[in-house]
Amino acid sequence: MKVLQALLLSLIFSLPLSAQQASQKVLTQRWQADWIAPQNVNLKDFGVFHFRKNFELAQKPEQFIINVSGDNRYRLLVNGNFIGTGPARSDLMHWNFETYDIAKYLNQGKNTIAAVVWNFGEYMPAAQMSNKTGFIMQGNTELESLVNTNKTWKVLQNQAYKPLPVDGRKLRTYIVVGAGEEVEASKFPTDWEKPSFDDSQWTNARTLEHGYISGTGTGAEWYLVPRTIPQMEEIHQNINSIRRYENSKALTINDNWLKGKGTLTIPANSKTTILLDQTFETVAYPEIIVSGGKDAKISFIYAEALIDDKWVKGNRNEIEGKHIIGIQDIFRPDGQAKRGFRPLWFRTYRYIEITIETKEEALTINDFYGIKTGYPFEEKGNFSSNDPSLQNIWKVGWQTARLCAGESYFDCPYYEQLQYTGDTRIQALISLYVSGDDRLMRKALTDYDNSMTSEGLTQSRYPCNTLQIIPTFSLFWVSMTYDYWMHRKDDAFVKSLLPNIEKVLGWYERKIDPQKNMLGAMRWWSFVDWAKPWKWNPISDIGGVPDGATDGNSSIITFQYAYTLRQAAAIFETYGDKDKAIYYRTLADLLSKSSYEQCLDESKNEVADTPDKKAFSQHANIFAILANAVPRANEKAVMDKILNDQSLTQATFYFRFYLTQALKKSGNASLYYSTLSPWRDMLNIGLSTFAEQTDPTRSDCHAWSASPNYDFLSTICGIMPDAPGFEEVRIQPALGDLENVSGKVPHPSGEITVKLKRKGKTGISGEVSIPPNLSGRFVWNGKSIALKGGLQNVDVE
Repeated sequence: MKVLQALLLSLIFSLPLSAQQASQKVLTQRWQADWIAPQNVNLKDFGVFHFRKNFELAQKPEQFIINVSGDNRYRLLVNGNFIGTGPARSDLMHWNFETYDIAKYLNQGKNTIAAVVWNFGEYMPAAQMSNKTGFIMQGNTELESLVNTNKTWKVLQNQAYKPLPVDGRKLRTYIVVGAGEEVEASKFPTDWEKPSFDDSQWTNARTLEHGYISGTGTGAEWYLVPRTIPQMEEIHQNINSIRRYENSKALTINDNWLKGKGTLTIPANSKTTILLDQTFETVAYPEIIVSGGKDAKISFIYAEALIDDKWVKGNRNEIEGKHIIGIQDIFRPDGQAKRGFRPLWFRTYRYIEITIETKEEALTINDFYGIKTGYPFEEKGNFSSNDPSLQNIWKVGWQTARLCAGESYFDCPYYEQLQYTGDTRIQALISLYVSGDDRLMRKALTDYDNSMTSEGLTQSRYPCNTLQIIPTFSLFWVSMTYDYWMHRKDDAFVKSLLPNIEKVLGWYERKIDPQKNMLGAMRWWSFVDWAKPWKWNPISDIGGVPDGATDGNSSIITFQYAYTLRQAAAIFETYGDKDKAIYYRTLADLLSKSSYEQCLDESKNEVADTPDKKAFSQHANIFAILANAVPRANEKAVMDKILNDQSLTQATFYFRFYLTQALKKSGNASLYYSTLSPWRDMLNIGLSTFAEQTDPTRSDCHAWSASPNYDFLSTICGIMPDAPGFEEVRIQPALGDLENVSGKVPHPSGEITVKLKRKGKTGISGEVSIPPNLSGRFVWNGKSIALKGGLQNVDVE
């Protein structure tokens, strides 16, 4: 118990400011507050519930700290003021609570604290784990215990809501982000969150159980842990353009109402359809304010892109001959003035089609806009060069990364909103290099650690209410830990992950085929990449799997395992376990050597996917280089094959991250600039974010394709940690055909900046600045110059 308390108390130092204020008692003991719920409803079903508590204060307090959680989710208000939302998604053993100081919103005398709590029930997103509907609030001290949740709280089920399930078959794809919503304004309790509201007809809440901090008690339905990330941002965002409209009464529509310069009135007994274009993809809560229009119906459809009759997206800017299909909401006004609709969960869109059907009363749209949301990353890093196209790639890449980051990283914000390890490793590095904020990366590492199965593998996506195992993603979790260890000095945290790292590596070791010293047959879904030849198999229900990945002797996965063993060895050696480090390196050497010898086709100078040498891919040769399997003298020749042999199975946007790592490892980093054509191609077809794959693609926004935001700084500018914890820096630029570059990377101790230009045919000169307490080296054409803290000139022939 003392160990748990020490761990929880140490954890608060990494929390947002508000959460640091949670008391020791709250962090270590059973709460006095109860989880509360509505009476006489099935707590597993879909439902939206309003909770409120009136209380009196003798005087306005200087501080009033509360700790709050809910299931599935809550949105908290005090005296009508929005406070925050949560809980940050996780699992029942690590159920997040948020800490707020609400003192500035309180008054002397009567106050009201209120929360809307919703449970999507059977329609909940795959990323939403849940027990049942519930809400809890615990005050920090005796004063704040006035608002502890118990039977004195009032609750009302909001009958205005109905779920609008998303039909994946209609959209011809896998979509698991939850249901749309149909809201009937006449049933919505107006001003329910304000002190003046009469709640005398509401029922008292029922209590479920006390709140238990994770690791305490003898059994609980939720085990609570403090939130480790900030609140998501909410920023007003106007919708930019009307692209087309149709009206049964020949109404002329302009966009003044979108700019806040007027209203739009839809005549009675008419039907109007308006296609709106944000002009770029966004993640936001759409909000509409309307007056009148009793018995009208307003339907919303949200989409990343329009499609033609053949389901082809084409240029995303073009709308001619195209229509919209996607997630929907419906709002039914009640004729009152300034009635609003905002969905409980955000929507992802570039295009929104609104269809308004009025009855006997005209409807006025007072305003329609979005409230942009997402993880509050700040763009502290930057990059520029003499090639302006790279600035567009940077801008679109950062937009992609931003839309794929919320309370967890998302693979894609429209279809899944799931945190997959393969995606997350790339996303986390982008976060570190562009924002310097490591909190979401730390949470992701913790989420995967919490997902560990008894078999010894992490789950491939987590949090998620449907278990999925991709063993290669467990290896990428180890690699992601290595990345964090190299970029942040956080020894206690990294050490806490080592036991499960050993389990992952041990699972793979048990799969080694002793006859070939390669990995043998493996269970689960050994996904590598969405490469075109590795098609989806409807019988096994998997795809992206190369030869040998399931039935055994895959060079790709064996090399990935060896690559990961070497990363793990470096971590274990640093923390004093030299025997394990030696063992992991020895095993990596054995697997690499054996796989290379059995899979090398000497006539091609290429590594095959399996020893039978029937299939060849970029992937096998990329990982052969990264695993140190290819002799150093042969790396450049193999790299040339990877880049130029079109008969090889080609890497998609996702795996090009590893292609770039292999370029650097083989001494070919200067070729990176020449590999960027696919990103320029995406910009040329009107994408405002980078897609999952080349067209035809499902997702128009997929964060693994934003890797240039990392590589512009780490490869072209060459800024990399040269020691664990980023305690030393190596700057090894690779300009390719660029004439000049500038870049800035946020570092825990300050900023690392470079401003460089070519000098003659082979030289380079410019300025480098690193934090005062940092040392490092500048490397160019085999020459190394020592760097010290501060601004300095570099000049290398």
